[in-house]
Amino acid sequence: MQERPIIKTAIPKRRYQIERYAASLLGEIESGDGRNYRYLLAFIMQGQTEPVLYVCSEPTPLAERAAGAYCLRVVSESLTETLDINNAWGDLDHFAEQALQVGAQLLGLPESSVMRLL
Repeated sequence: MQERPIIKTAIPKRRYQIERYAASLLGEIESGDGRNYRYLLAFIMQGQTEPVLYVCSEPTPLAERAAGAYCLRVVSESLTETLDINNAWGDLDHFAEQALQVGAQLLGLPESSVMRLL
């Protein structure tokens, strides 16, 4: 995964179980890859140690701020793409809801199987 987020430190905000995946929502992130993350939702398959998918909330570059303060971006082995720009992705609840929906869709999981653990 070429653009995998490099996380030096982060505070777990929420945890979820989605079928055979665990998902950790992180905040207060210090990265080692030059990006500023507001939130990250990392999807890890059971029995694995590395995430297979990240959904990220990142501050929008100044030149693009008119569209919104944060961008919603996905990173996986086969895809790195900004999906949307909106102020809502800076809010924990809005980000969590959308990131879970996007992650479940990309991994082919039913949204109804999302169970919040923390």
